[in-house]
Amino acid sequence: MGVTARGLLLPGMRSVRVDISTVSNQLVRKFASRVTMQAEDRAKIAALPFKVRTIEPSTYMLREGQHPTRCAFIVEGLAYRQKLTPNGEREIVSIIMPGEFVDLQNLFLEESDHDIQALTRLTLAEIPITALRELVATCPAAGQTLWVDALVEASIHREWLLNIGRRNARTRLAHLLCEFSVRFRTSAGDDMAYELPMTQEQLGDALGLTPVHVNRVLKSLEAAGLIARKKRQVSVIDWPGLRDTAEFNERYLHLNQTRI
Repeated sequence: MGVTARGLLLPGMRSVRVDISTVSNQLVRKFASRVTMQAEDRAKIAALPFKVRTIEPSTYMLREGQHPTRCAFIVEGLAYRQKLTPNGEREIVSIIMPGEFVDLQNLFLEESDHDIQALTRLTLAEIPITALRELVATCPAAGQTLWVDALVEASIHREWLLNIGRRNARTRLAHLLCEFSVRFRTSAGDDMAYELPMTQEQLGDALGLTPVHVNRVLKSLEAAGLIARKKRQVSVIDWPGLRDTAEFNERYLHLNQTRI
């Protein structure tokens, strides 16, 4: 079984020494970013038990059919959820960023219905599900935070479904680049330039396109002066133009639910 199912170390995964108080503070800030927290609420969150691990890119954190006993919080790095067809074709259904819980749905669902894989090198704080359930039961503000997180994630899933189902290739790729710009800036305070950590194959699996088509569309966006690329770094040159091309409205990200 995997690390989330039995707490064992897999290839590509290792325990690390970190400043525990720093991770605890990140968890407190995570919960307090959604709702107003009293001192006693913050104390309960700071007291959550967790184990910090690093995971190398492409390592599976969770497999479909596993029965997790921990929820992971991303301290650094990116991960993605994927679903596979019986013949092995992949659809990447979401990207998970720093400051987000990787497998929050498994707080109450007994069995995973999808895979989660590391997109980049990850640092995770793994919290026992039993501890999070106790926190929700004794700290309503923390429960509200997790509710908001789950609802925002569902909203993003709806937008991704619309993106794949009703937008053409140029619009859907521009939309994903716009979303990354906003989410990276929100989570890390970056400007309109960021490292796009996905290969063209992975972008294709997130957008329902072939890698060749992804490459063609990226070149067309660059030729139009909307973006610039240097290796994996993407710089947004014309934000209004990229937004218009993408038909992008960040309402679905519910940024107003984040207290800065």
